[in-house]
Amino acid sequence: MAERMDTDVLVVGAGIAGLQSALDLADRGYRVLVVEREASTGGKMIALSKVFPTMDCSSCITTPRMSSVSHHDNITTWTYTDVGAIERAGEAFTAHVTRKVRYVDEGLCIGCRLCEYACPVEVPHEFEGNLGVRRAAYIPFGTAIPQTALIDIDACVYCGKCEKACPTDAIDFAQEPVEVTVHARSVVLATGFKTTPLDAKKEYAGGSAANVIGGLDMERLLSPNGPYGRVLRPSDGKIPDSVAYVQCAGSRDETLGVPYCSRVCCMYAIKQSMLLSGALPMADITVYYMDIRAFGKGYEQFYQTARSMGITFVKAKVARITEQPNGDLNLRVEMIEEDGRVTEVTHDLVVLSVGLQPGDDPRRFIGVDLDEYGFITSPDPKLDATLTKLPGVVAVGTAIGPKDIVDSIMEASAGATKLAIYLGPPTDSSEPPDDGLEVEVREIKAADAAAAAGRPEVQHA
Repeated sequence: MAERMDTDVLVVGAGIAGLQSALDLADRGYRVLVVEREASTGGKMIALSKVFPTMDCSSCITTPRMSSVSHHDNITTWTYTDVGAIERAGEAFTAHVTRKVRYVDEGLCIGCRLCEYACPVEVPHEFEGNLGVRRAAYIPFGTAIPQTALIDIDACVYCGKCEKACPTDAIDFAQEPVEVTVHARSVVLATGFKTTPLDAKKEYAGGSAANVIGGLDMERLLSPNGPYGRVLRPSDGKIPDSVAYVQCAGSRDETLGVPYCSRVCCMYAIKQSMLLSGALPMADITVYYMDIRAFGKGYEQFYQTARSMGITFVKAKVARITEQPNGDLNLRVEMIEEDGRVTEVTHDLVVLSVGLQPGDDPRRFIGVDLDEYGFITSPDPKLDATLTKLPGVVAVGTAIGPKDIVDSIMEASAGATKLAIYLGPPTDSSEPPDDGLEVEVREIKAADAAAAAGRPEVQHA
């Protein structure tokens, strides 16, 4: 028999947009359930090194929100949980969710990582873009919330070392999925994005050449807690002397079914180039672009700053990338600004500025409308982009379309405000007294004060 839970708002997705919506609604007094399919909250943003154009630490922005959601009295967070069908039930919704098997008791696990240290099995680490490794028993990453281990049962060899190492007997190989029926008055869809596959364009050798990586992979290399601790070539650990960025490698391309601009690719390439110039001061950094779209506040200045730092921007189309025996990469380039001249250049490391695609198809669990590219669409996008055709359901962040972090947070708060209006006052809230806050005001007689100070009385309006 399925378990049951009642809540005011069900938030699907715990990236930066889902976290912001949950906090805004919970601070207003609504009960919120956050459901995340990964083993930790934080989404894609927690994996970034810094954010543009301020160059603030990404973790310093994301981790406090993750922690606030985890500890908020009005928020319940379920990670490693899948959402099944969400159906309207009168004025509310019934959602069928499945809490997946961790093979670790969440109530007993204390996050000591002793199971991880004891595990002898190493597999590629998804969080690090498969550039690093993790154990079969592991905590997703250092700042994961919750700090609860899980076991990759497909990689497990059942050696029993994790069980022996666990001080609280939290390992449970007999665990089974838990089905929960959630009754919610409203729903926030924050299903996020995924990047265009690295191997989408075969001519770019992504997925076959070790030194052709994606934008998120470079974020991990630049991160202080990344897989190598510094920027190295994946193939041989060499410090690269020449790094190239290939723009529009997963966007504005009809052959990929992604004809739209993903909006963030130019800016994250510029940001990473600036960070690379600091991490590798002797390296040559070249950005091959069709046109630079620096659309946000301060973004054009950010671009000009990168140019002044010596980063080379070449208006060109990259036709093909070929891996050489030593791991270097040969780029066949059409120089747009030089009468279409075709040339070939060699770089140590190539970063494909892959684009943004919908992170999920929400129609598999709820009846919203999608546009031709798979993003959730509003019946009146000029009035409110967060609206869906279903009353009581809003969509936020990159579930609606490609956008940067600033716009994702803004839309998340807008969607939360829309739901607060829809829901009305929280059911368990108490109205403040009519006279509001009682403040005791003590008046000092101006005449006495002036006399004591030996100066004329000051008249106050």
